[in-house]
Formats: sequence, structure tokens, C-alpha cells
Amino acid sequence: MPASETEDGAAARPAYYAARPGRWRDWWTLLHPPYTAWHLSYAVIGASLAPVVKLSNLIATVLAFFLAVGLAAHALDELRGRPLRTAIPSAALVAVVVVGLAGALVLGVLGVIRVGWALIPYMVAGPVLVIAYNAELFGGLMHTDFGFAAAWGAFPVLTAYTAQTGTLALAPVIAAVGAFALSAAQRQLSTPARNIRRRAQRVEGSITFGDGRIAPVTADTLLQPLERALRASSWAIILLAAALAVARLT
Repeated sequence: MPASETEDGAAARPAYYAARPGRWRDWWTLLHPPYTAWHLSYAVIGASLAPVVKLSNLIATVLAFFLAVGLAAHALDELRGRPLRTAIPSAALVAVVVVGLAGALVLGVLGVIRVGWALIPYMVAGPVLVIAYNAELFGGLMHTDFGFAAAWGAFPVLTAYTAQTGTLALAPVIAAVGAFALSAAQRQLSTPARNIRRRAQRVEGSITFGDGRIAPVTADTLLQPLERALRASSWAIILLAAALAVARLT
């Protein structure tokens, strides 16, 4: 069966969270909702490790990452070959990239005024990571498993903690290593799922068990364990971040 089709012949979605094509639904798909929430959760976790959690700083940090990653990074990615198959005009995607990065930088400047110069390296690194990764600059140097885990896992933890305290400590560094490992695992699951949904033309084969049973191999049998693990993992990280935030802010 062609991987680009489901069993009933309907066109397969480019991602398990993708909505049907059209208008506002394209924008929903562009946000990559579970992955954006997963990424923002790392910022919440990093901030929650601070001795004193300042709610205004936490909100500003999460908003900055939403603008830079949820909007700008994903719009930039969609500009490169339309992997999500949206009909959003290219001019609108470019505008989202510019507005998203500009908004994140404005919040970064406000953070520097409030927290101190320690935030400047993050302000510089953030836009560089977004553009270098999603535009695959420098021959795709950053567009790797390591680059993904560092940029979308470790970086928000460290940034959010520094936005609270103006410095770093051992706890957020350990948490950043954990976020790096979780993001690396996410990448190992999402890459084959993405390849099956967006690139594979045909999936065929079978599994022969010791008792003689033969089970066909289809796109669904390959996708289901990958995407169920991704769903569960995204909810796990989101709920963990929510629990930490509630514990620290109440």
C-alpha cells in the first residue's frame, strides 16, 4: 500500500496532529501544537528550578519561545518545501518569521533591563539557532539530532533559569542535560514517522512469528508505536512542567 495513502484511500496527513487543509486549520497545523507545547514546557521546568519564581519573568520567557519557535521557526521550516502542505501564502510566512523573531528580541531586551547582562548571550544565540537550524544554514551543520536536542531541549531550560536568577547553577545544567536526552529521543521517534508520512511512496513486507503467524507490515503498523510514544511523551512533559509551575507558584 502506498505510504502516502491511508487504508481507505484518503490522503495521509503530513503529521499525526495536522488538521484538514484549509484556512485557520493550516495555521493550527503550522504551530505543531504538541511539539510547541513540549518545547515550551522545558522553559517552564527551567524557570521552576529557580529559588524564587517570578511569574512575570516566566510568562515573558514562555511567550518569547512561543514567538521564536512556535511561530518563527515553524514558519521558516514551512517555507522550505512546504513539508506540512499548507496553503499559507509565502509572504504571510515571511511576515510571521520577522514578527516572531522581532517580538522575541523585544522581550529579550526587556529581560536584560530587568535581569541583567547575563541574558545577552541567550538573546544572540536564540535567533541564530532558529535561523541556522530551520533554514539549514552552513550546510545543515545545526540541522542534526545533536543540534535539535541542544536548541529545542537544553537551551530553553538554561534560558528560563537565567531569566529568573541572572545566573546559572548546577540544577538547571543537570535539567538541561535531561531535556537534551528527551529531545534526542523525540527526534529518534519523529524522524522515521515523518519520513513515512511525507517521503515514503510504498510500505510493504511481513513479519513471520515463531508460531507460524504472518503479519503484514504497513505504514500504520510502523507509525502507530512511534506516534503513540510521541503523544504520550508530549503529554508527560507538559504535565510535569505544569505540576512544577503549580507547586512553585502556589
